[in-house]
Amino acid sequence: MTLVTTVAQPVPVADWVTIADLHKDPFPIYRRMREEAPVHWVPAVGRYMVTSYESCHLIENDQETFSADETGSLMKRAMGHSMLRKDDPEHDVDRKSYGSVLRPKAIKETWTGIFEKNSATFLDRLRAAGPGADLISEYAAPYAAENLRLIMGFHNASQEDMQRWSQTMINGTGNYADDPDVWAASQKSYDEVDDAIEEILPYLLKNPDGSLLSGLAAMPIPLEAIRANMKMTIGGGLNEPRDVIGVAAWALMENPSQLDQVKADPALFAVAFEEAVRWVAPIGMYPRETTKETVLEGIQLPQGARLGVVIGAANRDPKVFTDPESFDINREKKPHLAFGGGNHFCAGTWVARASVAGVALPRLFGGLPNLRLDPEQAAVDAGWVFRGMTSLPVTWDK
Repeated sequence: MTLVTTVAQPVPVADWVTIADLHKDPFPIYRRMREEAPVHWVPAVGRYMVTSYESCHLIENDQETFSADETGSLMKRAMGHSMLRKDDPEHDVDRKSYGSVLRPKAIKETWTGIFEKNSATFLDRLRAAGPGADLISEYAAPYAAENLRLIMGFHNASQEDMQRWSQTMINGTGNYADDPDVWAASQKSYDEVDDAIEEILPYLLKNPDGSLLSGLAAMPIPLEAIRANMKMTIGGGLNEPRDVIGVAAWALMENPSQLDQVKADPALFAVAFEEAVRWVAPIGMYPRETTKETVLEGIQLPQGARLGVVIGAANRDPKVFTDPESFDINREKKPHLAFGGGNHFCAGTWVARASVAGVALPRLFGGLPNLRLDPEQAAVDAGWVFRGMTSLPVTWDK
């Protein structure tokens, strides 16, 4: 279905938007844009930014009109041509190559025990750092990185390598300012990941395990596809759980009555997880390109239009969510778009839910008595293409 009106309107221009303002706090910008029109041309980022829930949802489910295989893609440059920048049937071939590694059965039987072990390791690290430590750098980031390292099968890398690779390549996918230093760091990680894959595949052929790379090593898949999809997984598979841990913990500590609720009923950690990804989508925007001239919620778009599907805005659309700017685990349950939809629904969704809602959040609040924000140091959140906590100082009762 296509949203069509009898009289198509030209695209309004949001020349008042800057990348710096988006990075600092995009939500007031999104609110103003949504109120004016569902789509704007934004010169600062060279895209038509789509901010309404209705339009974003439609785009996700219409790959014939809105292609993921974007011309001049920053993600292709930073990570190679992964499944995220492909349409079916090519996308489906790559996606099926991941097999059952990320599915609920494997998570329950194989990965949850590993998540528990890694959580204990990095919770000890956070305790050792003492009250005032940064929850992101001491726990959330290394925990997410170590989980991903083992899931992917990078036995020849460290969790620190995973963090560096992820962040620098993600910075490349969001390098709308075309900063040459960002590209240089991204390219360095790109090459290092290629080298690590080339080194580990022969080992995994002789010593198979339940990891992604082990499964791919035995399949007739082009090496370039393996490389690109592994880089894509390093990006999203690390930053999403890391950032959801940070945002959910921050939101709960900022809302003590809701924190009391989840402590009294740990099943509500799953609800807090879903509300956190709605409130601050870890992947705030992704690209699409129109394959033909089309009309989206009354706005005329040309063929070849480079779109930014702004999930961070759609998930706060007041037409769908009551009081959308607030974090509220008691709100009416409605589907958010944080994990995408259609053929590109995030393959790592079940891993994120299990590792964050099932393990990380309950262990954090259960293992550190009276865990709370450090009153002496401010928490910092930032980003718009990817958004999360960059610093989250916490304290607790010894």
